[in-house]
Amino acid sequence: MSQPRISRRALRVLIAGIGWSVCGWSIQSGWANADLERGQAIAVQVCAACHQNDGRGAVSVAPKLAAQHAQYLYKQLADYRTKPNETAPERSSPVMAGFAAALSGQDMQDVAAYFAVQPVSTAFAQHPEDIELGQKIWRRGIQERRVPACAACHSATGAGIPVQYPRLAGQWQDYTIEQLKAFQSGARHNNLTMQTIAKRLLEPEIRAVADYIAGLR
Repeated sequence: MSQPRISRRALRVLIAGIGWSVCGWSIQSGWANADLERGQAIAVQVCAACHQNDGRGAVSVAPKLAAQHAQYLYKQLADYRTKPNETAPERSSPVMAGFAAALSGQDMQDVAAYFAVQPVSTAFAQHPEDIELGQKIWRRGIQERRVPACAACHSATGAGIPVQYPRLAGQWQDYTIEQLKAFQSGARHNNLTMQTIAKRLLEPEIRAVADYIAGLR
């Protein structure tokens, strides 16, 4: 399989949007020096088995990483590590914890920057009967249970807002369901807002909104 090429324009666009703080954590200095070729090598050697070389995703329980915001990817990798004075990481995954522990800060920046400039990978809604409910939650939320519209943070198209909120459009249904349930249970506790929202969702609502997200473009 030929390796995806990285354009100079893509690099300029990426660098122009980097250098912020995200939800109280500070991105390490050096983003302007992110090495996309080195990031590609890390992706091929470390990430490809589950996420494919270009981040399009090989299995439905491993997220699509292509076109995800670099800052978000970096933070998630960091959250798989146990921070000083903590007894457990904010995201629990024996597999990802092992990979994250083996990466340096610069490694994480390089591979995050590489995946961020890959072409968007799409998926499809698989359950037409759930589209109406999923669309309602995405666009309007569930007012009586104080569930805000997903689009308020992740944008109407699911592209997210760089630095603040991740891209969700086209994400695997299985992965989205798994993460919402992890927020519910507390197994994933690196975003208090999402923990609160997920706990207010019922099982059919989680399935419906996950299916709707998969079909967003």
